[in-house]
Amino acid sequence: MKKNLIYIAGGMATVVALIALALPSILHGAGLHPIYIGPVHEAPGKRALIITTSHGVLAPLGETDGPATGVWASEMTHPYYVFLEAGMSVDVASIKGGEIPIDPQSFYRPIISAEDEHFLEDPTFQAKVKNSIPIEQVDIGQYDTIFLAGGWGAAYDMAQSDVLAEKVSAAWYADKSPIIGAVCHGLLGLVRATDQQGNLLVADRRMTGVTDKQLRELGIEVTPMHPETELRKAGALFEASTGFRDIFQTHVVVDDEERFVTGQNQNSGLEAAHRIVGLLANKGSSL
Repeated sequence: MKKNLIYIAGGMATVVALIALALPSILHGAGLHPIYIGPVHEAPGKRALIITTSHGVLAPLGETDGPATGVWASEMTHPYYVFLEAGMSVDVASIKGGEIPIDPQSFYRPIISAEDEHFLEDPTFQAKVKNSIPIEQVDIGQYDTIFLAGGWGAAYDMAQSDVLAEKVSAAWYADKSPIIGAVCHGLLGLVRATDQQGNLLVADRRMTGVTDKQLRELGIEVTPMHPETELRKAGALFEASTGFRDIFQTHVVVDDEERFVTGQNQNSGLEAAHRIVGLLANKGSSL
């Protein structure tokens, strides 16, 4: 009997180990961080700016005790390496500047992406994240694209930042006519930007962002702002892909003027960045 129990325990341990080893592939197959299979372009000499949150605690508004959060790693690492591999230079800024908080869950083994692992071995990128540029010091007119990364932290400071709203508004009229990208909660950084007549830039534009359904499914409703809700309030023509669990869905939208490229969630940053590079490459070839 004792020997049988040992065999059973050993068998169960083997099954658990095999499931643990297979889990990343299972999640990937379900839709988490899908491989990009579209056209790949180059944009040598172009400049990109990635902007992230500076908020690092997941808690009710005004409270400081809660799980660590920040930018979701892949929403920063995926565009960074896409831009870099396209021959672009990439700067990293955040709402307050200095060290950017990264959600530790985004580095968990079943979830971590190849780009995240690259970041963990990349001292140059790590230095940019540790010493990010405060957005108030950014010369927004020098960039060909501005990309707003998401993560739970973005719900606390991106829509709330007067400076970010001013920078996005200024980017719209900059001489380079930069393409403005955003993914997941990063879309909150767009909802207060206005044109010169005071109209919201996102109004009547096709856009996507993380869905209210995904937040409910994950049980994360403590955050003060939800992208789908705020985009709809601002008049955006919101669209998204939905399924049994929205965390495994993805959707990327390019607006009719090809000035905004938005991604639904943590799965969408890779494609969104490639679409931006494609637009930059086509813009360069048409000059």
